[in-house]
Amino acid sequence: MFGLGYFASVLVWIVQPFFVDAAVTGWMAPFALVGMGGGMALFWALAFWGAARFRGGWLMLVGVWALVELARAYVFTGFPWGLVGYALAPTWAAHWAAVIGSHGLTLLTLGLTALAAASITAARSKSTDQSAATPKHTAPAMLIGSTVLLAGVMFGGGFLLRPAAPDVVDRPIVRMVQPNAPQHLKWHPDHIPTFFQRQVTATSAPGDPDLIVWPETALPMLLGNADQALDIIATAAGGAPVVMGVQRYEDGYFNAMILMEGQGQVTQLYDKHHLVPFGEYMPFSWLFRHISIGGLAQRTQAAYSAGPGPSIFDTPLGAALPLICYEAVFPQDVTGAPTRPAYLLQVTNDAWFGTWSGPQQHLMQARMRAIETGLPLVRAANTGVSAMIGPGGRILASLPLGQQGFVDAPLPNARVSTIYWKTGDWLVFVLILGTIIGALTLSFRNSD
Repeated sequence: MFGLGYFASVLVWIVQPFFVDAAVTGWMAPFALVGMGGGMALFWALAFWGAARFRGGWLMLVGVWALVELARAYVFTGFPWGLVGYALAPTWAAHWAAVIGSHGLTLLTLGLTALAAASITAARSKSTDQSAATPKHTAPAMLIGSTVLLAGVMFGGGFLLRPAAPDVVDRPIVRMVQPNAPQHLKWHPDHIPTFFQRQVTATSAPGDPDLIVWPETALPMLLGNADQALDIIATAAGGAPVVMGVQRYEDGYFNAMILMEGQGQVTQLYDKHHLVPFGEYMPFSWLFRHISIGGLAQRTQAAYSAGPGPSIFDTPLGAALPLICYEAVFPQDVTGAPTRPAYLLQVTNDAWFGTWSGPQQHLMQARMRAIETGLPLVRAANTGVSAMIGPGGRILASLPLGQQGFVDAPLPNARVSTIYWKTGDWLVFVLILGTIIGALTLSFRNSD
C-alpha cells in the first residue's frame, strides 16, 4: 500500500494519454494508474518481504530496496521512472551520479534515511532505559554521528563534484524548435498545416544557428512522402542542418530521427529502439487482439518496430547520441552507446504527458543523464520543456512548457569521461550486493 500510494502520486500524469481520445480510451485511465502503480509497488513489496525474511534490519532493507529499484530499470523492458534517488536531483548530492549513477543515489538516499530512522529509534530506546547499566556513550550517539557523516559525504562530496559553469565562448549555436501542438490536435487535418508552419517560421527566424532541432514526430507525414516538406524546411533553414523526428515505413513502422543537410538530403537516420509498452507496441498482442484492446500510439493497426539499438549520429557539431522520447529515462540506454559522443540529442513529444508533473519529471531525468555522463544534452520537445542542458545538469537555456517558439543556445563542451560512463550500473550493483552481504553477516552474528 505504501508503494501504491507513492507510485500513484508520482505517475498521476499517466492518465493524461487516455484522455486524448476520451470517448475511446478514457475508461482505461483509472486501470492504467492503479495497474502501473500497483505493478511498481510489487517491487517494493518484494524488498520489504526480503528484509523481513532475512532479518537483516535496516541495512538489509536498504540493500534489497536499492536492488529492486535497479531491477525496475531492466525487468519487462524496464521503467525506472520515479527512482527514490531522484529525491536528490535538486541538491548538490545529485553530482554523485557522475560516479555511481542514479541507482547509486537511491542507495545513498535509503542509507541516509535508514541511519536517521535508526538514530531516532535508538535515542528513544535510551530515553526509556534509565538503568545504571546503560553506558553513557551508546549506540544512539554512534548512529547520530554516522548519519551526520553520511549526510556530509552526500552533500559535501556532491558540492566538490559539481563542475564549474561550462565555457560557451565561441561554441556552435543550436536552435531548439517548440511548436506546442496539443496531442488531441496534433494529427487533426485542420491543424496540421498550422503546426508545421510554426516550425518552418521558427527555423527561418533571424539568427545564424549551426544546427536546428525539431521535436519527435515533427513531420506530419511518413518520411517516404516528405520530399516536398523537406524542400520547404531546407529553404527555411538557409543551409543549416536540421534534425527532426519523423515516422517512416520500411517493412514496418518506425519512430525515427533524421538529419537533413544541404538541399533536403537525409544524411543520418536513427530508429527508436526502446519502445513504450502499450503506447508504441502491445506486449502479448495476441491476447489484446482477442479482447479488442489496442495501444495508444500505434500506427494504424500495426505497432512500431524497434530499431537495432543505441547508435551514433554524425552531425556537423560532432558525434551525438540520439534519444527519442523516454529513451532518456534509461541510464543504460545512454551508457550503451558504441562510443562516447560529444553530446546527447533528445527529441520528444511530451504533449502525451499533459501539463501536469509528467513533463517536469521527464526534464529532470534528462538532466540526470547529463550529470551521469558529463555530456551536454540538447532537448527539443513538442510542447516543452525544450532546453540546453550543460554537462553538469544545469539548464543553460529553455523554453517554458506550453509555449510555442524556439530557443537558441551555445552547445557546451563535454566534461572528461565520468566514472559512471565507464562502469555503468556495475559499480552500484557491487555496492548493493556488499550492503546485502554485510546485513546478512550482521544478522548471523546477532543470531549466535
